[in-house]
Amino acid sequence: MDETPSAPEPGSDGRPISPLLIEAVRYAEERHWEVVPGTHLVDGEGPARCSCGAADCPLPGAHPASQDWRRRASAGPGVVRRWWTDSPQASILLPAGRSFDALDVPERAGCLALARMERMELQLGPVLEAPPAPGQHGRRLLFLVLPGSLAKLPEMLRKLGWAPGRLDLTGRGEGEWIVAPPSRSGPYGFAQWARPPSALNRWLPDAAELINPLAYACGREAPAAPRVAAPGPVQVAPVR
Repeated sequence: MDETPSAPEPGSDGRPISPLLIEAVRYAEERHWEVVPGTHLVDGEGPARCSCGAADCPLPGAHPASQDWRRRASAGPGVVRRWWTDSPQASILLPAGRSFDALDVPERAGCLALARMERMELQLGPVLEAPPAPGQHGRRLLFLVLPGSLAKLPEMLRKLGWAPGRLDLTGRGEGEWIVAPPSRSGPYGFAQWARPPSALNRWLPDAAELINPLAYACGREAPAAPRVAAPGPVQVAPVR
């Protein structure tokens, strides 16, 4: 996949328009997703640093630029356009738990699951390829699903026989965000769409529809360990 965003388009004044502005407005206009501006990476001598100014920033270029980001998030195209006109380098953050939740898995397992889902002709929403969060290794795939899935995730995995924490499969929900393309964050390049938003995936699937192939793919990558027994059928005593 291409690791760089497309070239800036010229505006009415002849000056280039930031690709980040174009995409941020598109998310608001076409998907009605709430958007919030994030920090950005500042290049210079040595490694790129976060615009927040913290030398030990744990999420360089990938966190909200203000503490009240939940209140400020907006799906208004005019508001979004003004934000990125004022800060054309700001990363694009999409709050989770509102229009969508996200199932977050390692890239290798996600690609395996994605191929299996396509063979099964499952309904899929957009799928994001993103740099890892702190504590994770390697790029990630995030499958967008209906909001409200996060609370159900542990029980869904338990029913498939997986103990809590055994799989590298987590959820992003209320209070979290995803970094949307073509934002650049950390040392791993740009966020990209593995399956971009389109008219064909406007309606998101429920997490329950995707959890089986995702858990299977993540299980292939998990270290060997005993699995918890899946619940069996309920035994009903005969009526005498």
